[in-house]
Amino acid sequence: MDTTIKIGAETRDKLAALAEARNMSMRALIEEFAATALTPAQLRERAERTDAFLAAEFGHRVSDDEAGALRERMRQAQNAGQARVRGTAA
Repeated sequence: MDTTIKIGAETRDKLAALAEARNMSMRALIEEFAATALTPAQLRERAERTDAFLAAEFGHRVSDDEAGALRERMRQAQNAGQARVRGTAA
């Protein structure tokens, strides 16, 4: 079953450029995104499995403070990487 998604011209053009860069159709690009992106429920379930693994294997539970600090470090690293790609300072 096909459907139509209404998006702005700028978004359409960006999706077209992304699809072309990957040598695929916009349909395939969007289907790939839908197949690989995780829902909030899936993210929570994955986090719970990871927490259970760390507790079972290493006897450690990650606290909310530790998780927040790790998220912040990952954001900083991601921003620094994006700045390098753009050729600007982080």
